[in-house]
Amino acid sequence: MKHFIIHVKYTAPLARIDEILPAHRKFLQSGYDKGLLLFSGPMNPRTGGIVAARAGSLDEIKIFFEDDPYVKNNAAEYSFFEFDPVMFQSILEKWIK
Repeated sequence: MKHFIIHVKYTAPLARIDEILPAHRKFLQSGYDKGLLLFSGPMNPRTGGIVAARAGSLDEIKIFFEDDPYVKNNAAEYSFFEFDPVMFQSILEKWIK
């Protein structure tokens, strides 16, 4: 598996983000259910968010995020950063390997 940090940058006002947020979180839950996501949450200050993910390829994770309500509503842009976790807490070993 390949590992990714995804930076979400809001491109819509926070009022619009808040309207879409329940659908966005429901979408993210589908990623947790599929074993693609490890954690996610808003940045401080609230200009976007961060997601840790894994997938077989960069294309696979990009395709997954195409269905995000933030993307479908032109409310956010995504940047994907692939990395190789070489050190980690033992509680993450099953997820990383």
